[in-house]
Amino acid sequence: MKQAQGRGSRAYTTDELIQQDKAHVVHPWATFEIFDKQGALPIAKAEGCYVYDSDGNRYLDAVGGLWCTNIGTGREEMAQAIAAQVRTMVYANPFVDMTNIPATRLATKLAELTPGTLNRVIYTSGGSTAIDSALRLIHYYQNCRGRHAKKHIISRRDAYHGSTYAAMSLGGRKGDHPPEFEYITDTIHHISAPNVYRRPAGMEDLTESALVNALVKEFEDKIAALGGADKVAAFFAEPVMGAGGVIVPPEGYLRRMWEVCQERDILFVSDEVVTAFGRLGHWFVSQDVFGIQPDIITCAKGLTSGYQPLGAAIFADEIYDVISAEGHKRYFAHGFTYCGHPVACAAALKNIEILEREKILDHVREVGPYFEKRLKTLSDLPIVGDVRGSHLMMCVEFVADKETKKRFPDAVDIGKVVSNQADARGLIVRPVGNLNVMSPALVITAEQIDHIVGTLRESIEAATSELQKKGLLKNQS
Repeated sequence: MKQAQGRGSRAYTTDELIQQDKAHVVHPWATFEIFDKQGALPIAKAEGCYVYDSDGNRYLDAVGGLWCTNIGTGREEMAQAIAAQVRTMVYANPFVDMTNIPATRLATKLAELTPGTLNRVIYTSGGSTAIDSALRLIHYYQNCRGRHAKKHIISRRDAYHGSTYAAMSLGGRKGDHPPEFEYITDTIHHISAPNVYRRPAGMEDLTESALVNALVKEFEDKIAALGGADKVAAFFAEPVMGAGGVIVPPEGYLRRMWEVCQERDILFVSDEVVTAFGRLGHWFVSQDVFGIQPDIITCAKGLTSGYQPLGAAIFADEIYDVISAEGHKRYFAHGFTYCGHPVACAAALKNIEILEREKILDHVREVGPYFEKRLKTLSDLPIVGDVRGSHLMMCVEFVADKETKKRFPDAVDIGKVVSNQADARGLIVRPVGNLNVMSPALVITAEQIDHIVGTLRESIEAATSELQKKGLLKNQS
């Protein structure tokens, strides 16, 4: 067994690392029985669009870490910026009447990049806590207005908004709600996702425009069922739904939903944790792509390209004007020890500088459509039901029957079967149930895209053969 890099002169074998990890680390979403037998793959190095395991094997990371390594990994310029900030000032108290220079400069930059009057920033340590902060802000704002009955929040089935208690309650993915956990169910509610491929029950035969009408009506009906707009505080939505299936909404859907919110005094929260900072070729997609002006935008991931943990809830001046109105002596009793952390904010500033200087968003608008076009060539494969997404946010959905769209049984874990084949060929894709999700670094090249698609084709073909040999799939040749 090869020696993996350790601290100082001590080296660890891959087997030692796997056993230590199994003994001590609890991995998000890992199935205990499977993890206890198989363990996890130790990643030892990352560079550009590639990662290397502890045995030195190289993989093209088509997942981009976890939707986050936007500028690519291993950049010396980022390391220098982080190190310089550590040497200058590693930490500063962010509470009450203290600030730090990187946090102030970054908030100013975010106000410049976000649409409309989104000029106020609550810093957090990631996307989940940004969602929590947005929810706390919403209730605080409504109470400051004297609208104490506006407590209900509407989200969508198949949404993913994070994994804290409130964020997971807002999420609507079945796989994120195992019965052993508890969730907020009295004030958080869910309506249908705008999934064109798997349309909601009763909407299967509608045209796309009719589907939009039906989804908007469902939203309006839910508001009415909760007691009307006087009872509903906010609507949470990812512009493109991520972990719930990379669902790009039909044309006009988000704009119509936003208009309902505008008409009924309901705050619109755009969860751009995945889509912001270039994933679709724009700083933020809410206005630039979908024509909406949210009251709050949450972001994380691409904010630092994964070089440091940082998130933010960015909200409108109009909200701030209410909560900070003179004569009330209010204070915002919410925040975190590490919010606005100077090292994380310095990393974000350098990350944004690189995105601007290297015109990476322009690059995404060039290679993104190519990625979409090349991935769609996989549609001829017998178990590929749908290929969807936008730019560098894509997925392949696998089906047991293309005509009926019948899913594989959960026990087959088809996404993992395919991703295991991809792993063996030096490609990392993310298995999510019946999907393989891809969100590579924004600096990916056309040649690397060709490699992803070619390798994924081989992996799907091998997985298909494997399932046929096991009798889990009829021969469809």
